[in-house]
Amino acid sequence: MFLGEYLHTFDSKNRISIPSKFRKDLGRVVVVTRGLDHCLYVYSRKAWEKEARAYAADVNGSAARRGLARLFLAGSSEVEVDRSGRVLIPEHLKSFASISEKAVVAGIADRVEIWEEGAWEKYTAGIERDADAFAEKVGAQAQN
Repeated sequence: MFLGEYLHTFDSKNRISIPSKFRKDLGRVVVVTRGLDHCLYVYSRKAWEKEARAYAADVNGSAARRGLARLFLAGSSEVEVDRSGRVLIPEHLKSFASISEKAVVAGIADRVEIWEEGAWEKYTAGIERDADAFAEKVGAQAQN
């Protein structure tokens, strides 16, 4: 399970370090794809295969399901983790997430997310501010 958040800087070759705590579970080859909220999702190959099968089943579904399947599947790239623990993020993915130099690498249970630093700060500030209301809403949905 991936937990925690770390601030890292991209180098001039579009590489970013994956926190050492995440490397063992991610493995030597990872899949990076567009995520929701304009971040990037990083999966181990095994976890990605499970995700990809679920999205592939939606390719012929509703327009919303097809759209999400295309977003995640077509935008994905398989990349190697180098000996220094860095991954090369393709330019189209870096651009999608509006990342220039600094990024937050966050562990989110079964995946890792990469966020542009300012976007992460803004997003988490909003979640922290509205956490009580979100908890009530989630609790109400669970009771229905």
